[in-house]
Amino acid sequence: MSILDNRAALKAEIDKVAEVAGYLWMKGWAERNGGNITINITEFVDDGMKSLPAISGMMPLGKVLPHLKGCWFYCKGTQKRMRDLSRNPMENGSIIRILDDCSHYEIVADCPVAPTSELPSHLAVHDYLLAKGSPYRASLHTHPIELVALTHNRDWMEKDRATRMLWSMIPETKAFCPRGLGMVPYMLPSSQELADATIKAIDEDYDVVMWEKHGVFAVDTDIMSAFDQVDVLNKSAQIYIAARNMGFIPDGMTDAQMTELSNAFGLPK
Repeated sequence: MSILDNRAALKAEIDKVAEVAGYLWMKGWAERNGGNITINITEFVDDGMKSLPAISGMMPLGKVLPHLKGCWFYCKGTQKRMRDLSRNPMENGSIIRILDDCSHYEIVADCPVAPTSELPSHLAVHDYLLAKGSPYRASLHTHPIELVALTHNRDWMEKDRATRMLWSMIPETKAFCPRGLGMVPYMLPSSQELADATIKAIDEDYDVVMWEKHGVFAVDTDIMSAFDQVDVLNKSAQIYIAARNMGFIPDGMTDAQMTELSNAFGLPK
């Protein structure tokens, strides 16, 4: 019996994760075991789940995350592939609960799959989101090809320079990604330094953060919405690169057109 049996709302959330994992693989954004997904499932946990025994010992988080006390998460398993998670999410991911000391977790169901090595970084972001009172419950790390390519030119790492270009490629980009793209210079993957820099960028009001020469980290209310933001931003990068490949620098929308769009849709200036 699966922990998802007779828990339709929880199953629907994990099915979204599986669907997004399939999209990431099909787009070429999830080579081998690349990328991670972590979602806060606490609101879907019932008394029956709370009484389930752990199938692992206490595992350290590496730091105290005080706002995660009693929280539950589904996360991609370590060394697991997105293409496999898309077919079998409970064999390639973990359901974990944070213990009352806020510095350890245990695996609850269904399989004894260790969560991603980037779990402490993802959970540090979730701790920040809860502390801020944010409704965001999903985090996504993936490797969108064209956005990563932009970061190999230092000019695009300047604050909001890439945002302005991406917004200008097609009107929907600003409409669906009104906070743009935050930029974090290269740091060691899975490091606390990278986690801290990502939280700082999110605190500056970005939902999608670019890690130089690595990938993006996106947060939103659910995993599909986080994926949509990355998808829209990467489409703009594809348009820009397609124009350059045709031998010209795209004009992009003018400042006047961008202002008109912002006014019409009530978007930030």
